[in-house]
Amino acid sequence: MRIDKLTTKFQQALADAQSLALAHDNGFIEPQHLLLALLAQEDGGTASLLQRAGVNVAPLRKALEESIARLAKVEGTGGEITISRDLNNLLNLTDKEATKRGDQFIASELLLLAAARDKGDIGRLLKQHGVNPAALEDAVKAVRGSETVHDANAEGQREALKKYTIDLTERAREGKLDPVIGRDDEIRRTIQILQRRTKNNPVLIGEPGVGKTAIVEGFAQRVIGGNVPELLADKRIVVLDLAMMVAGT
Repeated sequence: MRIDKLTTKFQQALADAQSLALAHDNGFIEPQHLLLALLAQEDGGTASLLQRAGVNVAPLRKALEESIARLAKVEGTGGEITISRDLNNLLNLTDKEATKRGDQFIASELLLLAAARDKGDIGRLLKQHGVNPAALEDAVKAVRGSETVHDANAEGQREALKKYTIDLTERAREGKLDPVIGRDDEIRRTIQILQRRTKNNPVLIGEPGVGKTAIVEGFAQRVIGGNVPELLADKRIVVLDLAMMVAGT
C-alpha cells in the first residue's frame, strides 16, 4: 500500500481511525474504525456518497459503532497500534483500484468500494445496511465523472466545488430541470465549440430572461441522456454561485 499516495482526506481519516482504535483499547486498526472515521469527517464526501447510492447513513454509523464496541480490548498498548490484516487487504485492493483507474493519488471513495465488495465481516455489515456495490460505483462515477485523481487535495477541492456550485447534470439526472424547447440550434452550436481543440470557450450573451440558462440546462440534459459526442460524455456541468463564494459562506 502506497501510504504516501493517499489523498490528504484519506490520510486524515487513517489517523482518526488510529485514534478511535486507541480510545477503545483495540489492538489493531480495523476497517470499522476507518469507515467510521470517514463518516465523521467534516466536509468529507463519504456520507454524501453513500446517500447518493441510496444508503441511510445513520443506521450504518450506529452499526459501525456497535461493531467497534464488540472488538477485543487490549491493555497496555502504549500508544503503539498497527493496521489489521483485514484492513491491510482492503487498502491493497484500494491501491490496485486506483492504479487501474489511472489515479496518481488514492481517494477514500475507492476504499468504500473495496469494502462494499468485501466477502468478510465489513462487506456483510455494509450489505446489511443497503450498500450495493453497483449503486456505489454509479455514485462514484457521478461524483468523479471521467476525472482521475492527480492531486493530494482532490477530495477537498471536490467538496469546495460542491459547496459553491450547483451541479446541473445532477439536477438533470434527478429530473429537476424543465424541458428545453426551441433551443436546439444554440445547444448544438455550444457543443460544436466545446469540441474544438482551441478557442473552445462558448460565451452566451443576451439580456436577462432571453434563455441563456435554458441553453446550458438543455446541454446538461443531453449529457445525461447520452446525446452528446464521446468527448463530452460523463462530463459535469456546474454553475458557480459567485455571491456565495465572495461572501465565503
